Amino acid sequence: MTENEIKLKAIAALTALRGGVDESLVSDLLGEVIPGEFAVPAGATAEEAGLSVLAQLSEPLSALVNGFILAFDAVADVHDASGAEPATEPILQELALRLASDNFG
Repeated sequence: MTENEIKLKAIAALTALRGGVDESLVSDLLGEVIPGEFAVPAGATAEEAGLSVLAQLSEPLSALVNGFILAFDAVADVHDASGAEPATEPILQELALRLASDNFG
């Protein structure tokens, strides 16, 4: 699967969630980007096997995160350009404060 296809899966997952689709369907959609099998060198140590799997996971996970960021940037740009209040930055700050409070409060 190409990086662009994975970004499209991320955008499709966000669209589905906002549309009220069951979260398990979204999980299945995102699961399509994770390799079903990993190649590990014969005779690899546990550390080498772990690094091999990590290397094979990093590209699709990076593309997935980039797809979420791309979607967020597009929505945030439209939101901020519309003059809606609050702007995106204060919304994110408030979200971060709530999450921090949940973790430490």
